[in-house]
Amino acid sequence: MPAGDRGERVRALLDAVRADGRAALTAPEAKVLADAYGIAVPAEELARDVEEAVACAARFDGPVVMKIVSPDILHKTEAGGVVVGVEGAADVRAVFHRIVAAARAYAPAAHIEGVQVQELLPSGPAAREVIVGAVTDPTFGKVVALGLGGVLVEVLKDVTFRLAPVDADEAESMLDSIRAAEVLRGVRGTPGVDRCALAEQIRRVSELVTDFPEIAEVDLNPVVATPQGALAADVRVILADRAPAPRRTHTRAEILASMRRLMQPRSVAVIGASNEPGKIGNAVMRNLIDGGFSGDIHPVNPRADDIVGRKTYKSVTDIPGEVDVAVFAIPAASVAAALEEVGRKGVPNAVLIPSGFAETGEQALQDEIAAIGERHGVRLLGPNIYGYYSTWQDLCATFCTPYDVKGHVALTSQSGGIGMAILGFARATNTGVSAIVGLGNKSDLDEDDFLTWFGEDTNTRCVAMHLEDLKDGRAFVAAARATVPKKPVVVLKAGRTAAGARAAGSHTGALAGDDAVYDDILRQAGVVRAPGLHEMLEYARALPVLATPKGDNVVIITGAGGSGVLLCDAVTDNGLKLMEIPADLDAAFRAFIPPFGAAGNPVDITGGEPCSTYEATIRLGLEDPRVHALVLGYWHTVVTPPMVFAESTARVVGEFRARGIDKPVVASLAGDVEVEEACRYLFERGVVAYPYTTERPVAVLGAKYRWARAAGLLGGHP
Repeated sequence: MPAGDRGERVRALLDAVRADGRAALTAPEAKVLADAYGIAVPAEELARDVEEAVACAARFDGPVVMKIVSPDILHKTEAGGVVVGVEGAADVRAVFHRIVAAARAYAPAAHIEGVQVQELLPSGPAAREVIVGAVTDPTFGKVVALGLGGVLVEVLKDVTFRLAPVDADEAESMLDSIRAAEVLRGVRGTPGVDRCALAEQIRRVSELVTDFPEIAEVDLNPVVATPQGALAADVRVILADRAPAPRRTHTRAEILASMRRLMQPRSVAVIGASNEPGKIGNAVMRNLIDGGFSGDIHPVNPRADDIVGRKTYKSVTDIPGEVDVAVFAIPAASVAAALEEVGRKGVPNAVLIPSGFAETGEQALQDEIAAIGERHGVRLLGPNIYGYYSTWQDLCATFCTPYDVKGHVALTSQSGGIGMAILGFARATNTGVSAIVGLGNKSDLDEDDFLTWFGEDTNTRCVAMHLEDLKDGRAFVAAARATVPKKPVVVLKAGRTAAGARAAGSHTGALAGDDAVYDDILRQAGVVRAPGLHEMLEYARALPVLATPKGDNVVIITGAGGSGVLLCDAVTDNGLKLMEIPADLDAAFRAFIPPFGAAGNPVDITGGEPCSTYEATIRLGLEDPRVHALVLGYWHTVVTPPMVFAESTARVVGEFRARGIDKPVVASLAGDVEVEEACRYLFERGVVAYPYTTERPVAVLGAKYRWARAAGLLGGHP
């Protein structure tokens, strides 16, 4: 609890509400919290009878709002318990009786404390209604929200979210993150709202829910924002049924120490190793041996003395010396007993391939192995996984097909099927990887552990993660924020369309669908969110290849006008900026363009030009420091065949890179099947190129820009 008088006042009130067996605060009780935390609200009084209501209204200058006050009526408007613009003693009396009668009809057993008489908030063209609130998200904990427009916010779902608490700058950034941000700035001669006052309402709500975790939801709806300030017309506060269960946490040093032994092991035990082809225990042994792992490989099987030519141990405890990783290839029912032995041996990591745990309804069995791991200090990967690959260690600890192309992309997946799609894509595109890891049920190790490791791993330059959920969203955000300044993090979050509004007691809670919160928080963490599996894989493959841009100016050079138009659309769709070509650069481009071509942006050299025209215009774009990225559109002609274009472009880009001029260059190649080979050639030489599409190369460039902005590198400096 925060120190001081305000903390004591709020604590006493919340305890009293709890003692009364209630989860929702009445309006007068919510005002106590608002006053304690400086949440600006209009003047108001509680009238317990009709004459007291008349006296209260007389103390305000002008019309008032009257609202029913009952701990048993959460949604006052639905109960007919809110009337706006009441003026004069006769009107006050009539409305008092009307809303009390409506409330009794709506909830006959409800206890009615009286009627709240509230100062009428400003209206008119300069007044904007917004919703400010906070919810307790199951993944990310306390989250604050901002949306525009009273009733409209429920229809348009134009809401943005941030992790609580937020500071003043972050709160103000929320005002620019909704689609209707321009309305708050002022449109058609109407002045903008008081941004500082509105941001302060957000900040204070975030402070309140952070200080008192038992507050599940806060709803300020509407907040009426004007050029002179921002007042919350209604404050709704709902308490949680119970406190969230504490989560097991590890320090960064602990995570790195155990992950180092998992990803760079010197000794691996295979529990359930087998001589029988077709068994998982045999496949894991063969992959470890055939993959060239140079460390010790210890098969464990109580019914064998020799497996694939290796001395076999009855128990992991019989293995001499230290063991870094124990790979389990035994039935689910046998895992707990074997894990106890792994714990007694002091093995720091267990890779649990078997299924038959929480994914099949056996939650108790999964809880049991998690408790064993925690008791012995064993970190658990899985269960229900395909294993993992650590290519720079020649480690293939999986029952799936081997993969040994070393590279700088680390990939994780929560699903075995997605893991194999990753493997197939990597092989088909010759994408070198530093690791491929299955996470499965995530009984212990999860994305934030691996992100912490990959962030420090010198063999990893890009991290791509498929996830269906996050166990601890805040731990993931912390790991992402530490990693993003050094390398891109790409996330494919499954379940976008299935996510919906959760059962909630406030407008904010109803609007906080899982995916809406994920989308904003992942962006806040600086990760690049991929819309689909193929995009995730392409981003992971391409981002390490592309140079980091040093500014926003994108120039399109194309041999086909139609491609140029589509490339322009793609640039806009991906949030990129087409450069306004300066007069001197325009004149330089025109020197190489035929009269029937077009300068400007895109630069259309036309399809009949020889390769020298492509080369000359590309050189101009690379030489000019005002140009920060190039998008190339190639059209297959006999005059400039695909491989001629590819070889020339790669040579020019390579020359400039050798001179220290390294800009991101992407290319769209339209033509016959020869363009496929040309794209492969370009990709291998640092030009991200795709056949038959104008959208994909620009989407990859857009992803690179999103990472560069998040990493603070767009100006050329971290």
